[in-house]
Parts: sequence; structure tokens; C-alpha cells
Amino acid sequence: MARKPHIIVVASPAQGHVTPLLKLSHQIANQGIKVTFVNTEIIHEKVIAAMSKNEKDQQTGRIEFVSIPDGVEHEDDRNDPFKFSERFQRSVPGNFKGLIEKINDSNKDEPITCVLVAATMGWLLDVAQSLGLQQAAFWTGSPAGLAFFYQAPKLIEDGVLDSSGNIIDNDQISISKEIPPWNIYELPWYFTGEQRIQKLYFDMGLVVGPTAQRVKWILCNTSYELHSPPCDLVPNILPVGPFLTSSENSASSGSFWPEDSSCLSWLDGHESGSVIYVAFGSIAVFSQPQFDELALGLELSGKPFLWVVRSDLANGSPAVYPDGFLERMANRGKIVEWAPQEKVLNHPSVACFISHCGWNSTVEGASLGVPFLCWPYFTDQFYNQKYICEIWKVGLRVSPGENGIRSRTEISEKIKQVLSDDDIRVNAQKLKDLGKRNISKGGSSYQNFIKFIDHLRS
Repeated sequence: MARKPHIIVVASPAQGHVTPLLKLSHQIANQGIKVTFVNTEIIHEKVIAAMSKNEKDQQTGRIEFVSIPDGVEHEDDRNDPFKFSERFQRSVPGNFKGLIEKINDSNKDEPITCVLVAATMGWLLDVAQSLGLQQAAFWTGSPAGLAFFYQAPKLIEDGVLDSSGNIIDNDQISISKEIPPWNIYELPWYFTGEQRIQKLYFDMGLVVGPTAQRVKWILCNTSYELHSPPCDLVPNILPVGPFLTSSENSASSGSFWPEDSSCLSWLDGHESGSVIYVAFGSIAVFSQPQFDELALGLELSGKPFLWVVRSDLANGSPAVYPDGFLERMANRGKIVEWAPQEKVLNHPSVACFISHCGWNSTVEGASLGVPFLCWPYFTDQFYNQKYICEIWKVGLRVSPGENGIRSRTEISEKIKQVLSDDDIRVNAQKLKDLGKRNISKGGSSYQNFIKFIDHLRS
């Protein structure tokens, strides 16, 4: 009798990695395949604590959430990227192998048959191989970034990059005539003046090439039609996106913060295409002067706005708003700590998305037809901005001044400009239509996903 498929999914300990992998896991579970989802203990606690009762009820019998230690004994080491990375990579493989063996010992009828890991954790696939399990990987960023990392070893060999990922003898780099070149500051691992951190991120990315070569499939959250040139450069890539789960009202998004759904009823009270949605993901932080300019820019625009303000958004501390801002904006603005983003972007009242251009936000906004105002923070977000503004033409840059601050005037003017640009609105609708076709029955992403499901069942 053939074994029933049972996939174990391992996410990197970051919000931007957990969310897309959990969306994919829901889709796999919808096909009747058992899914076990692994986070580190700290991330597991955050995800479970952020779930509503309905979300917890929805998980029963669909996805089993489990955790493993991250190997970090002292909290200070968790905030040190070098110490964390070393301890994490040293301890997680053994803990992961022990978890699989424990699950299989207690579940003889549905033992784990496949391991799906984040591509930057490809070293975990040694565990899968040692246990005779199927192997697959998931890339959390854009296919262009994946193609770049895939080509990186050859770029080093050819003397185009050095061993820390710096461009040699040029200020930009190209891997194909069909793909926009990267400027220095657009490199996924670039950190201004931080060579040690840059090399750490570059080395993490170098794991991707060998990972992509050893697995049958490396899945990603996009469609082939949207990114055919970079997809053609990665032999085992399987585009299965966009991941849209707004119809699954009770499915957990893997958020680290409780989502404030009151913003949805607030949006109901506004006209179609009138609200500015502002959200910068889980990592970006602002200086107090920049936070003030953003607040005053939203006020100056004269438009209603929904603003996601994490408790640590202002330099890692609770926000301090400009004098009188909250009182003046009480009837025009809604501020929440975390929002059900996909449902917000799918709401008819949302007119544009001021975004950090992380890949998950980029895919969600593009696939739901929302124009962008781009405000990248670090790593691949600057290159994603290039796709949004120059390739897809669905957004505008919010540009910093000479002092590095994006002024209230710049913010207000760009809001007015993007809202009055008919071409951007038409292009955004085209991307929405494309995304819908891709994931509908017969679409390329749908067919790729079924190909992966058939592989799990084989």
C-alpha cells in the first residue's frame, strides 16, 4: 500500500519567510495532503499568540504547527546576526532530524515523505537525504534575485564579484539582457559601510545555487508570465504564485502580531479608490524626523489613510506623533499596529499602497491591482522598486532629499501624482487580471502547483 503524502515545511525565522510558506502550506493542505509546519520556538509562540480563535479552529486537522529550538542560549546573541547565524546552523539540523524521527515514530500511518525548506536553509536538506525523503525548496524573493544568486558563483569565478559580493570595476551588474541590471545599492545583500554584514547575507544567498541544483523543484511566489526571463535562468524553478488567500477568511497568515480587523469596517465607510494604505512590513524602522514627515505628508495630502504603525516602527520604540496630529486626523486617518494586508489591498476603497516593496507586499499589491508608492528600506526592496516603477509601470518612487529624508511635500505630491495617473491604474489592472488567470484552473501557476502536488503523491 502506497504511503500517504505528508510534507514537513520549514520556515526561516522571519515574518517575510513565514507568511508565504504558510500560504503555500494552506494550498497544499487544501489538496488533502498532511502538512506539518515548523518554526523556531520563539517564532512559533508569536504565530500562535497572534491567531484569533477562528484561525486556531481552522487549523485543526489541516496544518500542524510544531517548533524546534534555534540553538541560541542568550537573548543578546539572538540580536547579533553573526552569533545567531552560527548557533542556528549548528543546532537546527540535529533538532530537525530528531523532530522528524519523533513524528514518524508516533505516526506510522502518515510518516513524513517530503521536506520543503526555505532555499537559504538548503543545508537542512542533508537531513532529508539521510532519511530518504523527497526534497523541495522555496524561494521567498523575486525570481530575478534567485537567478542572481544562482549565477553568483560564476560571477565570482569570472572576476565580476569579489567573495563579499562587491562589484569589481563597475557600479552595476547584469546577468542577462532581458533582466534590468542591478546598481550597487540594489544588490540583495548590500549594506552601506557594513562589509561584515554584507558578506554574511551574501554567503547565505550562495547556499541557494547548490540548493536549486539538488532539489527537483524550487518553488516561488510569482507566475512565469510575470517573470519569464529570470525564470528561464533557473532550471528547477516552479512558479506557483501569486499566493492569494483573501477568500480563506479564517486561514492564519502566519503574522507575528495580532491583526486588527477593525480597519476593514473602517474601510467600508469610504468611497471606492479614496484611501491611502501605508505599511512597511515587519523590519523597517524610521528616525523620528522621518516619522514626523510621513505623518505630516499624509495630513498634507488631504486624503483618508490607513497606516500600519508597529510598536517598534519609530527607531525601535513606540511612535511619537507630531503635536496635534492624532487629534487633527481623528476623522480622516485610521492607525493600527498590524493589518490583514491582503484583505485591505483587496478592498475597493484602497487607492494606492505606500510600501517598503518587500517581495510579499509587492506580489500582493500587484496581484490585487493596487498602484504603488515605493519606499524601499533595504536588501532586495530597491530592485523590486525597479520592477514596480520601470518594468510593470504600476507605481512611483518616493524620493529622499539630500539629507536622506523623504519630505512631507514629496510624500503629498507623489500621492496626488499616482492617484491622477491613468496609465498606472490601467497597468495595475492588467497585473491583477494576469495574476487571476495564472492561479485559475488552466493557468500556468495552477498547472505548476498541480505538478508539485502530483510529485508529492508519487
